[in-house]
Amino acid sequence: MTSEQPFKIAVPDDALALLKRKLDDTRLPDEVNAAEWACGAPLADIRRLVSRWKDGYDWRTHERKLNALPMFTRTIAVDGFGELNVHYVHEKSAAKGAIPLLFVHGWPGSFLEVTKVLPLLTSASADHPSFHVVAPSLPGYAWSEGVVEKGFHAKYYAELFNKLMISLGYTEYVTQGGDWGHVLTLTTASLYGPKHVKASHTNLPMCEPPKFFKNPIVLLKCLITSFTPREREAAAHSQNFFKDGMGYFAEQTTKPQTIGFSLADSPVGLLAWIYEKLVAYTDAYPWTDDEVLTWISIYWFSRAGPAASVRIYYELALSGELIVFPKTTVPVGLSFFPKELARFPKPLLRSKGKIVFESEHEAGGHFAAYEQPEALVGDLRKMFGRSGPAAGVVFGCTGY
Repeated sequence: MTSEQPFKIAVPDDALALLKRKLDDTRLPDEVNAAEWACGAPLADIRRLVSRWKDGYDWRTHERKLNALPMFTRTIAVDGFGELNVHYVHEKSAAKGAIPLLFVHGWPGSFLEVTKVLPLLTSASADHPSFHVVAPSLPGYAWSEGVVEKGFHAKYYAELFNKLMISLGYTEYVTQGGDWGHVLTLTTASLYGPKHVKASHTNLPMCEPPKFFKNPIVLLKCLITSFTPREREAAAHSQNFFKDGMGYFAEQTTKPQTIGFSLADSPVGLLAWIYEKLVAYTDAYPWTDDEVLTWISIYWFSRAGPAASVRIYYELALSGELIVFPKTTVPVGLSFFPKELARFPKPLLRSKGKIVFESEHEAGGHFAAYEQPEALVGDLRKMFGRSGPAAGVVFGCTGY
């Protein structure tokens, strides 16, 4: 294991020139009249974004802004996979009793998701707990090295995360994650808690459905529970997603290499593939064109290339870890945002572990940390605050 190395993004000029040439040579498709979003990303939106990316967007400006983050790399050995060089954001709080927090993103996200919550989480105050934050880029994302050997599934991500946290001096810590971050942080808690992982929080609590012969009581509770209007609305939203929004999922869990050719060679293909999700997965979030293009550019300029980011779907599908709530004995907190992709019944979620905290929100979607940073941080402060259900779980760290 190497020592921590400061990191600055420095996309080569020739990579920028190649992107410009590819955008100059773009061939856009036609579309069905008045289809709007029914068939996917609208032609007008993609045409506008391509024009901006080609002639108005300045990557160097956004690169400088990203380089203001405290970013590092470190090489970590993972059992059976050799050494992986990992990129991460690591910011410490000035609060003496700050709680070490591992923040894990998913797809189609990146370390960008931590940027809005970072100053809130690390701020020192006598009124709320503070956190030392570590936000790694998953292997194959941003500037983390990719994995080219088959079989890299959840337990290896967990090993990587735990070794990273220990290497930073955090032998005890808590976790937060959405999307893949849900599966991966709870797997980390399952494997390395309660010795190292002391508590977990997720903003996409998901799990496999109950089976009659295996979970008859849980299934009965789900059937007889009276759901609130908001929960019914969220359930309808979930049904629409499972009906109309799973095409990408089928492709990435079965043939990631095929879609990978388009993602790696066509910046416009990558843009359309992810832009559709940015809009569909959020709760009317007011994306600016430059926000979208920075989000996409991180994928385009990533160390392993954008195709590497979708392999996690294939590997976790093979290992049966796609829609799961890994069992753990540590305290777990759940946050519910109304436009999240899928909503699972609370009785079912409560059967999966030591659920000590639940919070419902009026607004927000899949990228909670980016859409509703104050709300997500507020939940963590309540969960780990002096009167919270997970207060004092990390030895010697009150958060204040």
